[in-house]
Amino acid sequence: MADRYLRFAGTAPGRFLTRGLGLPQPAALRRWSPAHPELDGPVLRLTAGGTPPSPEPGAYAGIVLDATAVADPAGLSGVHGALHPLVRGLAASGRVVVLGSPPDDAGTVEQAAAQQALEGIVRSLGKEIGRGRTVQLLRLAPGAAAESTLDFLLSPKSAYVSGQVITIGPASGTGPGGEPGRQRTALVTGAARGIGEAVAETLARDGLHVVCLDVPQAAEPLAALATRLGGTALTVDITADDAGERIAAALPDGLDVLVHNAGITRDRKLANMDADRWDAVVDVNLGSVLRTTAHLLKAGTLNPGGRIVATASISGIAGNAGQTNYAASKAGIIGFVRALSAADEARGRGITVNAVAPGFIETRMTAAVPLVIREAGRRMNSLGQGGLPVDVAETVAWFARPGSGGVTGQVVRVCGQSLLGA
Repeated sequence: MADRYLRFAGTAPGRFLTRGLGLPQPAALRRWSPAHPELDGPVLRLTAGGTPPSPEPGAYAGIVLDATAVADPAGLSGVHGALHPLVRGLAASGRVVVLGSPPDDAGTVEQAAAQQALEGIVRSLGKEIGRGRTVQLLRLAPGAAAESTLDFLLSPKSAYVSGQVITIGPASGTGPGGEPGRQRTALVTGAARGIGEAVAETLARDGLHVVCLDVPQAAEPLAALATRLGGTALTVDITADDAGERIAAALPDGLDVLVHNAGITRDRKLANMDADRWDAVVDVNLGSVLRTTAHLLKAGTLNPGGRIVATASISGIAGNAGQTNYAASKAGIIGFVRALSAADEARGRGITVNAVAPGFIETRMTAAVPLVIREAGRRMNSLGQGGLPVDVAETVAWFARPGSGGVTGQVVRVCGQSLLGA
């Protein structure tokens, strides 16, 4: 659905009026396209405490600040000194990435406090920097494999990801899926429409053979999508007892990327919610994820070096009125990701497990939301607008890369830095 306010705010009268009334002033975001795959301008790399160059307005598309050596509160002045003269001149839709160390690995209390302080800087700067620009914190563990993540965050593909804190460890190995010349296979559940369709399209763009899965009722659009992408259509009710067996049987050569996207809502306040609504949402959104993943791991269908990406939600982080069932299922996904990523059955085989947590994404479902609530959902984030399905898809595709083996157990919000649960 068209965001008329975003279009109006981008005009000269719109800018004048919104500024005068103190209304949100969202900027059109630079997203990836074949014609414009990179941000415009160079990326400046700095070290906290070093001497920053003289600012050149509009000169930089990105700033990467290494603050890993900040060891006490006094060292935070080096972060301020590096960013202060540069943030105003950062290009529209520019990127700021601060590199830190995991506070839990700090050698002293002072170092842990200083490294945790970086999170406050990043989240606050993300809320004030404006003009479609984003700010992230990467916590680098010893031996961290950060190239894939930096490539994503310093590109138009991360347009709707901001204010995120991501921990990166050593690469866990790419496995067979990373071997040159071998086409990897991805399975996307709930692929017939919306975010699932965008995920399937994006993974196919990146060269994967995509198996598109959805319920039998969606067979026609599912088949059309698979044909368009050169993939495979698979109609399975993901909650069926034999769903895992049917999926494994359809993948005789194994699976490299498993994307759990299928989900439903049955919203009502808890006092008005019957057991059927509760059970259906929890089973589709969480129970089926647990059962299917367990079966595919046990059967050996998921190849070594594989990628599991599940779909959480900001509702699972911040809660949402009328969605106790949905929030429970999505919070459960976060628990699933954290537990499985640390388990031998995944870590021992170099399999990463992560989740995307979408905020307000422009889909047919959000288009049906009442106007006032819809506008509030769009504006209540640092970028002042709703995201697109492709924003979620690009984040999934980053998790799915062979080079993202150092990223596991992470939950990344694709929400424009929503003000809810921030």
